Amino acid sequence: MGGHEALETRIAHLMRAVDDLSDVVAAQGREIDVLTRRVAMLMAREAEREADGEGAAPLADQRPPHW
Repeated sequence: MGGHEALETRIAHLMRAVDDLSDVVAAQGREIDVLTRRVAMLMAREAEREADGEGAAPLADQRPPHW
C-alpha cells in the first residue's frame, strides 16, 4: 500500500507544479501582449516623428557625432 500512496503524493505534487507553470505561462503571455502593444506604439510614434522631419535621415541611419 505504501507504494500506491507514494505515487499519489508524487502525482499531486506534479499536478500542483503543472498548475503553477500554467499560471506563469499565462502571466507571461499577458506581459508579452502589453510589451508588444507598447513597442508598436513606440514604432508608430517614431515613424510619425521621422515623417514630420521632412526627409531627415532616420536616427538609425545617422552617423554618430564623433565620425
